[in-house]
Amino acid sequence: MMNEVDVTVMRYDPAEDEHPIYDTFPIELKKNMTVLDSLFLIVEDQDPTLSFRCACRLGMCGSCGMVINGRGRLACRTKIESLGTKVVVEPMRNMNVIKDLSVDMDKFFKNWEKVKPYFVPKEDTDEFSKIPPSSGRREIIDENQDCITCGLCFQSCDAVSLREDEYIGPAALNRAYNLIADERDGAKDERLDMVTDQDGAFGCRSFGACVEVCPKGIKPMSTIQKIKTKKLKRAVGLKY
Repeated sequence: MMNEVDVTVMRYDPAEDEHPIYDTFPIELKKNMTVLDSLFLIVEDQDPTLSFRCACRLGMCGSCGMVINGRGRLACRTKIESLGTKVVVEPMRNMNVIKDLSVDMDKFFKNWEKVKPYFVPKEDTDEFSKIPPSSGRREIIDENQDCITCGLCFQSCDAVSLREDEYIGPAALNRAYNLIADERDGAKDERLDMVTDQDGAFGCRSFGACVEVCPKGIKPMSTIQKIKTKKLKRAVGLKY
C-alpha cells in the first residue's frame, strides 16, 4: 500500500483571479481514506483557504459532487486507494464557480423547478391513494426514485454544455418521468407538454454520461427515452 499521495486541487476565485491555477498537496494516505477526507486534511494542516462543499459525508446528501480524475464523483464515496498516486480534484462543470471546488447550483435547481417536480393529486384520488405492493405499478418508477440532486449528471451532460442555459438536463427530466408515470398524479398532461420540446426530452442526444456518473445507479437516459415514447403515443392517440 502506498504511503503518500499527491492531491492536486483547482483553485479559482472569480472575484480575484483571471484564470484557475492548480495547487498540489502531499497527503499521508491511510486505509479507506476518501477524497473528502484528504480535502479536510488540506484545510486543517496545509491551506485553510481551500473551499469545498459537503454535509452528510455518507453519500446521501449529494453536496460533495466534484470532478475527480476527470470524472464526476461524490468525494465522500471515492476512496483514494482506487485512484492511484495522482489525484486531481476540480469543481463540477456546467455551473459557475463560487470559489475553488464550490459551485453555484442555481442553474441546476431552477431547471429542476421547471418540471413542476412535486406531486399534484387528482381531484378524486381514492382509487390510487395507495399502490398495492403486488400491483406492479410501483416497479415502473422504483429504480429512479433515489435521486439526491447532487448535480453530477447535469455537470457531465454534453447536451447541457452545448445548449448552455436551454436544455434542462437529465436530473430534472428523470424527476418529471417519475411523476408522469405515477397514475395518481393529476398534472400528467401538463407536465408531459412542459418537458417534451427541444429544451426538454427531445434535446437529449443520448451521450450516456449521466448514466455513468450517477452515484445511485439511476439511468436518466432511459427515462428520457420513455418520456419521448409517451409523447409520441399520445400524439397518435394511444394509451400512454
